Amino acid sequence: MDSKKQVLIIAVYAGEIMLKNGAETYRVEDTITRLCHSRGFSYVETFVIPTGIFVSIDAKNTEDKMASYIKRVHERSINLHKVAMVNEFSRAFVNQEIAIEEAMNQLKKIDHCSSYHVATRSFSGGIIGGFFALLFQATLLEASLAFVTGLIITWFLTNLSSAKMPVFLANILGGFLLATIASFFASFSTLVDIDKIIIGAIMVMVPGVAITNAIRDSILGDLLSGLARAAEAVIIAVSIAFGVGASLQIWRLAERMIL
Repeated sequence: MDSKKQVLIIAVYAGEIMLKNGAETYRVEDTITRLCHSRGFSYVETFVIPTGIFVSIDAKNTEDKMASYIKRVHERSINLHKVAMVNEFSRAFVNQEIAIEEAMNQLKKIDHCSSYHVATRSFSGGIIGGFFALLFQATLLEASLAFVTGLIITWFLTNLSSAKMPVFLANILGGFLLATIASFFASFSTLVDIDKIIIGAIMVMVPGVAITNAIRDSILGDLLSGLARAAEAVIIAVSIAFGVGASLQIWRLAERMIL
């Protein structure tokens, strides 16, 4: 394989890792451009959207011997550690500290490195739920119940993600389970405010990164990517609301039938 194709494949692979792990569109484009420029390609055009990468390079601006690569990105999640690792790789590659032959092996290690253990992620989700409940003036009991709810929801969503469950369906099920658990806890005591539990635990599911990236992409002129990410965030929010609303309605109907 000639060096032009190798550099192109390396650059696109680095961009793919960043894109599917939560990096902004402009950051992916900038990384690909820098990687290609570092190996003498003066003509580099990149076009990145949340679901695909399009790159063309040439050693000169004549565009006589252009090489192009299109990469479809099917899966997206949030793993900013991998984004940071690719950033470090990019700096080393641009500074000629990594050979072309070694670069692909390093990127494969980054792509396949293990994420945080499910227990760690679940506990972190519980911490998020509990402390957000406190921010909304919940009692220690309500914050503790929000902690348990957040822990269970994070564990549940992590397992759904491992099973390749579509993100929107996963959020409907997650919202449904969240409200069901909160309703179950609230049914034991009138001193427990179900709203505080739901508000705290639901923060685990809020698409904060998608909203932030949508705003940043739009500000930087990547309107297509910004709109796509904004639409994704809205649909996720609607999915969560649908799941929570359905659970609360079913619970109320069940209470009326019992009483």
